[in-house]
Amino acid sequence: MEPDAHLLTRHAHRGAALVVISAVQMMVILDGTIVNIALPSIQRELHFSATGLEWVIAAYALAFGGLLLLGGRSGDLFGRRRMFVVGVGLFTAASLAGGLATDPGWLVAARVLQGIGGAIASPTALALIQSTFPEGRERARAMGVYAAMSGAGGSLGLLLGGVLTDVASWRWVLFVNVPIGAAVAVAAPLVLGTSPTRPGRLDLPGALSVTLGMSALVYGLSRAATSGWSDGLTGASLVAAAVLLVVFVLVEIRSPHALMPLRIFAQRNRAGSYAVMLVLAAAMFATFFFITQYVQDILGYSPLRAGVAFLPMTLGIGGTATVVSRLVVKVGNRLPMTVGPLGVAGGLLWLSFAQLHTSYPSLIAPLLMVAVGMGATFVPLTLTVMTAVAPQDAGLASALLNTSQQIGGSLGLAVLVTVATTVTRHAAMVGHVGVPGHAAVVALASHQAVLHGYDMAFRVGAAVALGAFGLAAGVVRGVAPGLPRPPVPGVTLDLQEDAVAV
Repeated sequence: MEPDAHLLTRHAHRGAALVVISAVQMMVILDGTIVNIALPSIQRELHFSATGLEWVIAAYALAFGGLLLLGGRSGDLFGRRRMFVVGVGLFTAASLAGGLATDPGWLVAARVLQGIGGAIASPTALALIQSTFPEGRERARAMGVYAAMSGAGGSLGLLLGGVLTDVASWRWVLFVNVPIGAAVAVAAPLVLGTSPTRPGRLDLPGALSVTLGMSALVYGLSRAATSGWSDGLTGASLVAAAVLLVVFVLVEIRSPHALMPLRIFAQRNRAGSYAVMLVLAAAMFATFFFITQYVQDILGYSPLRAGVAFLPMTLGIGGTATVVSRLVVKVGNRLPMTVGPLGVAGGLLWLSFAQLHTSYPSLIAPLLMVAVGMGATFVPLTLTVMTAVAPQDAGLASALLNTSQQIGGSLGLAVLVTVATTVTRHAAMVGHVGVPGHAAVVALASHQAVLHGYDMAFRVGAAVALGAFGLAAGVVRGVAPGLPRPPVPGVTLDLQEDAVAV
């Protein structure tokens, strides 16, 4: 550990710092889903077209996913606390502007600014945990809280979105960020230690190519979910993304100030953890999407009741992450990282047997199974990525973990929505949906066709989660608990590669 990092750890107000950092991570992740349940209300009030409404979600995802690497590197170069406050301030101001929106363009622009603020704040938040808490039990517990906020943020967003939309207005799904963000911006300079600025420049060619490439990729994947893989603009976006990302790699190989030094992937466990997050996110993001649709369109739940339906997932992820953060100190990272995806796969497979008249209590057990699997995986993934990373690369390492989650989620949603749509269309044709007949019979057949699509999507999602299990079991090596730390300041021992497998 470098001397400046040692001073930061010693002087930071660790408990208050963890509250501040976790609040921001929760807010940033939560905003990826909190707007979903409010979309019908937004469409009615601001007169969005059916195709334009998707931009309320896509604008945030594009800006957030496309700028994460640049946000992570800016914290490494210009100081993490400084960039953390900048990101939180921008996110908060954009939330206020979005809540005041009077037309579609205004709201979409505010969502873009929210995504930019989140891309700056989120990777610096994880890097601040690494520099604030000493390696070992204390950092593991802090990472557990952080991972719980990350994992529970998506399901809590659906809960809060339903409550706020029903009780107040859709505008409060954005206004709710303002007091939280303002309090964090004021508290951060008081409780977070300063981190040093570092020599170097931002790799602007690399930043431009990766930002445009990631944005094109996220856009193409998001569009595929609504317009299909054969859509011309979908294909053009994905081709452009591939070309730009190849250009980015070539730039990084030659740049003396690389935005993403390729050495970050040289460590086997870290690279494997990124792959596990990418694949697991592909399965778990779709869970939120399809369950939200199922309970509202099939079971007839109101937005409020649909949001409450996700409460077991929120509690399950948070509780499991807390337990696992204590457990990894004793058993290492590999065991929970391997078992977790199995829980997600089992829960998704269980959900695929849902019927038209399945009662909500019957859904609680599989939802909890998915939640426990997610909570068990996030903590060891986060710890593995941040273990033995050079201080100057901490922001980059955390940004890549978030990027893996965003890209995996977008890809999984696009693929599984395509699967569900195809199966639903086939089931409707076989069931002769649309043939003149009694309205109740036609509606029942239509719901049955949609349910067939959801069921198949859950089964494919279970197979994807099994792929994450295979990566965790076959690529990631365990970290034996209790290994000695390097005694000489500034010397980094790659413990994960040399450890005995758990």
